[in-house]
Amino acid sequence: MTTDLFPTPPTAPRSSLDATRNPLLALPSARALTDLPPASRAALRALLLDLKRESNGRAQKAWATHKAPMAAYWKAVAVYAGHTARLLK
Repeated sequence: MTTDLFPTPPTAPRSSLDATRNPLLALPSARALTDLPPASRAALRALLLDLKRESNGRAQKAWATHKAPMAAYWKAVAVYAGHTARLLK
């Protein structure tokens, strides 16, 4: 599924589709984020990038201490924070 935010030609392989690389693009509310004022988008994007960095660090620490479920949790938080931050570019 593609969105009009970042159109991709229909002949592209599935792995090249924008909604495959960032599943948040398929959500109806994704456009609302792009409609925010630039200052609000920048502040929210900075927060999400900080969350991504912090979550990646927690994931690495959890993995190093053999806490795989927590490592997976924090890695997922980091991925979705990154996906959301990319919507705000």
